[in-house]
Amino acid sequence: MKNLLIIGVTIFMFFFKSSSHANYEKIFYDFKINSISGDMINLNDFKGKPVLVVNTASYCGFTKQYDDMQELWERYKDKGLIVLGIPSNSFNQEKKDNSDVKEFCEVNFNINFPLTEITDVKGNNAHEIYKWAKKNYGKSAIPKWNFYKILINKEGKIEDTYASLTNPTSKKIINKVESLLN
Repeated sequence: MKNLLIIGVTIFMFFFKSSSHANYEKIFYDFKINSISGDMINLNDFKGKPVLVVNTASYCGFTKQYDDMQELWERYKDKGLIVLGIPSNSFNQEKKDNSDVKEFCEVNFNINFPLTEITDVKGNNAHEIYKWAKKNYGKSAIPKWNFYKILINKEGKIEDTYASLTNPTSKKIINKVESLLN
């Protein structure tokens, strides 16, 4: 009897296995966020596309990853990948003004992927996207530092998260992005 129960549970888990970790009430595409220029970014415009969300900062040791984010964007944007930079001062390493961040990114890194306004990514003042990520994916979705990455799949759910040390053009991220695009 015990063996039948184990087999039954195993079969049940196999059939209901999912890459998402929760019953999402909302998906990523249900949110909006202000762009660095002050326009509204309706994330529903990205529906059906994977999105790499990265909280960024101008004065961080990982700021050079902007180059790799731009490279990833250029390599995969025509296949559907969205790279979304979310400048944040949650770790006290970002400029104080959106126009300064925009100029910094354009002049130093020639960024042309979407950037949001300076946004809190942790704590009580975190943007709803980050509260949603924590609720649905757990603590591993909370940025531990700047250039923390959250990969959203085509269904608008969190596929995976990556530490700041994981470069946007790492094999780990490239392989996952390519699997989502195919």
